[in-house]
Amino acid sequence: MSKESIGIMGGSFNPIHIGHLVIAEEARVKFSLSKVIFVPVGIPGYRKKIKLLDPERRFVMTLLATTSNPHFFVSRIEIDRKGKCYTYDTIVELRKIYPEDKYNIFFITGADAVLSILTWKNPKELLSMCYFIAATRPGYNLKKLNDKLKKICLDCETRVFPIQVPELSISSTMIRERIIKNEPIKYLVPKEVEDYIYKNELYKEEDPWEEQSKIEY
Repeated sequence: MSKESIGIMGGSFNPIHIGHLVIAEEARVKFSLSKVIFVPVGIPGYRKKIKLLDPERRFVMTLLATTSNPHFFVSRIEIDRKGKCYTYDTIVELRKIYPEDKYNIFFITGADAVLSILTWKNPKELLSMCYFIAATRPGYNLKKLNDKLKKICLDCETRVFPIQVPELSISSTMIRERIIKNEPIKYLVPKEVEDYIYKNELYKEEDPWEEQSKIEY
């Protein structure tokens, strides 16, 4: 019997936006994933301490954003974890629920994040436990990406799969900046998330968050 394939999409989702959903759906269809599980980070394994919106609020927004897609689910696995969250620990825990003899796990992330995979916690063990889907924008030099992956690990070609997704110039940072400037965020985030942000007056203060490049996975 062939294995069932599932996707895992981790992130701060601060806030979750349309770009996240497009990447998840593109990966689901192209890799025949039975479902995609969104995993909002709790206490991230950052190199530097940074401020994130309360995990419960980010969890609620992720739920609101994904509820209309029957293939999307949200996990509290990192939010409920005590201490810092690393991808390796999350996949180890998920492997207890989705054993390797029955499931393929595909971790969905950006191509730039994959290129720094050797700086992640236990990268070799991580690559042996799951596959990676590296999302790129149209026009991204896939040959250059593959050449870089070959330098990172010998079997990256069989463990990391790049996909191109429709280009959306949307980021959580941009959305927070627009809120501070009282600029509209309609259609950049799902309506349910937009309503939740405005109702709870989120992201009103100057942006204290650092760039994604500071993350240790």
